[in-house]
Amino acid sequence: MSTPGLRLHIQGSHYMAIADNRQRYMPLPDDRLPGRCQCLDYPEAALLVNPKMRELTGEVDDKYQYSCENKDNRVHGWICTNPPTGFWQITPSDEFRSGGALKQNLTSHVGPTTLAMFLSGHYAGQDLVPKFRAGEHWKKVFGPVFIYLNSAPIGDDPFWLWEDAKIQMMTEVQSWPYSFPASEDFQKSDQRGNVRGRLHVLDRHVNEDWISAKGAYVGLAPPGDVGSWQRECKDYQFWTRADEDGYFSIKNVRTGDYNLYAWVPGFIGDYRYDVPVTITSGSCIEMGNLVYEPPRDGPTLWEIGIPDRSAAEFYVPDPDPKYINRLFVNHPDRFRQYGLWNRYTELYPNEDLVYTVGVSDYTKDWFFAQVPRKKEDNTYEGTTWQIHFRLNNVSEKPHDDLLLNYMSST
Repeated sequence: MSTPGLRLHIQGSHYMAIADNRQRYMPLPDDRLPGRCQCLDYPEAALLVNPKMRELTGEVDDKYQYSCENKDNRVHGWICTNPPTGFWQITPSDEFRSGGALKQNLTSHVGPTTLAMFLSGHYAGQDLVPKFRAGEHWKKVFGPVFIYLNSAPIGDDPFWLWEDAKIQMMTEVQSWPYSFPASEDFQKSDQRGNVRGRLHVLDRHVNEDWISAKGAYVGLAPPGDVGSWQRECKDYQFWTRADEDGYFSIKNVRTGDYNLYAWVPGFIGDYRYDVPVTITSGSCIEMGNLVYEPPRDGPTLWEIGIPDRSAAEFYVPDPDPKYINRLFVNHPDRFRQYGLWNRYTELYPNEDLVYTVGVSDYTKDWFFAQVPRKKEDNTYEGTTWQIHFRLNNVSEKPHDDLLLNYMSST
């Protein structure tokens, strides 16, 4: 998909920052040229063999390693250390991005390049590529995004510019929606509406009473099936997180018809409020108490992992020592290291993963992603994992009262 991007021509801008724990000096564009790098399995990934910054020798450069979930993709950019100068791309709202709050998108990478991602099929495929019928009318406002330049006196700590950029990001978020766009298609604050309510969970095999949907992701997206917001890419979405008691407030929603969707960390499945929510200018809709009942047919027999739409708790192997990005060594995002799919083949060269409930440990024995096995002829074959467990009693009813929740949603 077409993506707006900026390439900087500021000498010395080689320090990239996209999060407090994801910052580093980056290779130069010339380091990606023949003779200075070795191409890897896809064009975006390269092994640095003769970079101008010698300390980067032996590292992998791959723009996909710097992807970020939409909900966290607020500010990223570059620092020139001499003189101390910063260039930042700030996105105050996710409302125009496709795929919802958890969709992964690119940020900044070698160039120095900074991207403002609006539409992308990355990590999702054709489901997130907009499709149009002949003669279909479509209009959507992307942005605005905010470009922020900052500087510091020579001699000051240049890395303070990242802290300043985060402060500016919060200012822009609080200023959304902007009042300056002249387009009538960009709705201002007084043309929008608000929704608030409280979400509970009712899971009678956990508690007979309502449980507060602590930390639930709650959003408004175009009407559709349960979970359809994950594939939605032609309209707007508005997301927030519920507080400790399940209260939520979604502000500055564009006028239109929506469904209210949610999912709750710790519980499987997706929630959808079946009655459409119509937002009008100046409206403040009180949803009251909403109750989500996770799908189940009986008590949980066993569980592998945590249903939180992350694979972070599973086994993430160390990368091949020849293909390391040092930023992600002992890092929470170590799954972003290059080539981890081939580590599965090394761990399971002939037979696939077998997990035994009550014996195996999912932090050590459940590979974080189900990947194909590489064969000797450099082709790949599908893999079939097994889960072994013991049942003391087996019911022959057509609908056995068992719920086997064996992996996190990812």
